Amino acid sequence: MGQRRPPGMKDVAVLAGVSHQTVSRVLNDHPGVRPETRERVVEAMRQLDYQPNSAARTLVTNRSQTLGLVTFDTTLIGPSFMVYAIERAAREAGYFVSIASARELDVPSVNEAIRRLREQSVEGIVMLAPMAAAITAIAQAPTDVPLVGVGLGEAVDVPMVAVDNVAGAARATEHLVALGHHTVHHVSGPLAWPEARERMLGWGQTLRAAGLSAPPVLTGDWSAQSGYQAGRVLAPDRGVTAVFCGNDQMAIGLLRALHEVGRLVPGDVSVVGFDDIPEAAHLQPPLTTVRQDFAELGQRSVEMLVAQISTGVRQTGQSRFTPSLVVRESTSVNVNNRQYSS
Repeated sequence: MGQRRPPGMKDVAVLAGVSHQTVSRVLNDHPGVRPETRERVVEAMRQLDYQPNSAARTLVTNRSQTLGLVTFDTTLIGPSFMVYAIERAAREAGYFVSIASARELDVPSVNEAIRRLREQSVEGIVMLAPMAAAITAIAQAPTDVPLVGVGLGEAVDVPMVAVDNVAGAARATEHLVALGHHTVHHVSGPLAWPEARERMLGWGQTLRAAGLSAPPVLTGDWSAQSGYQAGRVLAPDRGVTAVFCGNDQMAIGLLRALHEVGRLVPGDVSVVGFDDIPEAAHLQPPLTTVRQDFAELGQRSVEMLVAQISTGVRQTGQSRFTPSLVVRESTSVNVNNRQYSS
């Protein structure tokens, strides 16, 4: 016995008692279909387990209802949360998401990822690759492709959504200064990332505005291991009483290094992270950190992209969100220096 063929549009039409053209109109969300007719067609599709041919639908409507997402191979929590947030926002807007990962964070790899997505007839692309290479690749992208960047620094040729990292770092540093710390050390992310440079800028500007000297920056790679290595440098120095880490994962590694040499947090050293990952509130002690609203970033990036698709106009300009400081138990008044602040 041959394999049973899957149900087609004609089968749906017969079961619903309508024409083939009516089924097509329902699939394409045509406004000229009566509600009761639409319900019969939808019920027939459900009963038959009918799966529309998306490729054929794209040829007919010139719409794939698919957005592309350029990302990169990573196990980092922040980018992973952003991928989920973008995919969820796209789904709520009625779009599928096709993901292309850049093998390397260089221009050829990003261009290749864009090319793969365009071959799939995506209607627009969200660029989640916060490196200089992504900015260059976007500048080289065809102007007929709707694009939105996420966290791409000072890119101005395409619309871009980002957290105000400078303001977030300033809030973290101001909090530590207000607690009476004579300075704040900084463990930065990799400086090829705009986010890392912006957070370092906000930290340094805040210290200078307070008349405090900025210690040398220790650079990590966003991982807990790199935070631990930075902590092994900072922990033996009894003059270190406050540390702002570029993300929560590096702060976790720093906490481990401080614990190993018997330095208490926050009794001896106050620690602030950035991101507010779910685990931050459950560390020992719970971590004071700067909260990014990944859901809002994902929602806004999809809204900007859909607006471009609808109008056919490549927008420019940036939409930045100021993050909030979440104060928990990893920071306290600097008792060691006897400098108190109201």
